[in-house]
Amino acid sequence: MSLNLTEDLLHGVPVLRLETAHCSAAFSLHGGQLLSWVPAGTSEVLWLSPITTRPPGAIRGGVPVCWPYFARQGQPDDAVQHGFARNTPWELEAAVLDAEGVAELQLSLPISEAVPMRLRQRWRLGSELSQELTSTHAGAETLRFTAALHTYFRVGDATRVRLDGLDGVQYDNKYDGRSYRQQGAWSLSDPRDPGRSDRIYHPAGGDYRLHDPALGRQLAITTGGSASVVVWNPGEEGARAMKDVADADWTSFVCIEAANAMPDVVTLQPGQSHTLSQRVRVLLET
Repeated sequence: MSLNLTEDLLHGVPVLRLETAHCSAAFSLHGGQLLSWVPAGTSEVLWLSPITTRPPGAIRGGVPVCWPYFARQGQPDDAVQHGFARNTPWELEAAVLDAEGVAELQLSLPISEAVPMRLRQRWRLGSELSQELTSTHAGAETLRFTAALHTYFRVGDATRVRLDGLDGVQYDNKYDGRSYRQQGAWSLSDPRDPGRSDRIYHPAGGDYRLHDPALGRQLAITTGGSASVVVWNPGEEGARAMKDVADADWTSFVCIEAANAMPDVVTLQPGQSHTLSQRVRVLLET
């Protein structure tokens, strides 16, 4: 069954909206970016900055696609941060309702002369969110790349949330360039970097639970095609330096990113594909 999409604006960003019995959602074809997902009976799961840059700039919030590299890994210093996928118009290939009433959408990014790979996203939007990012090598030589689903999760108070699933995992701390091992749950109260976080965990298990007492819920997050996860929040000082984040809004989100980054580089031979994925469920906090 075809899916009805309506045009709208979300914080000034042109979006396509959908409403089903299971959820509402909104996305931008600029960057192929999911910006809102609200399962029925719950509140918004994703965070979008009210003062985000409008297209053609990168949109701050939702689920930006970092591709074909994460940050500037393996790139010159003047390279565009996080690659070009989040700054490029995508094409909507399909939008349907399945037999259970779950919205299924497929988007694609035109092949670039510089990067001979086909890039597609597949979303399933219902009481759960499923997102797949598939890269297919369409060239003749071996290719290596990094990527991330840079998800901004909306929280009631970032200083009170905790993330389970990382105890004992080694991480690279971007603030001092050193590696450490996580002890217990992640939180912004960690004395090593109190009130901020920029960490790449590797090898990570792929199952995480974000506890949010302020909103009275948990987010169960499962990642695939990835041995790394990034946990990021700029903190108060970092937010003040960002033009597209209001000074006080750093407490409104935590980024938990399914990633291929640092040592987790993907290598593809001609014709091969790789899929990076995440699944998100909303649970009551107990």
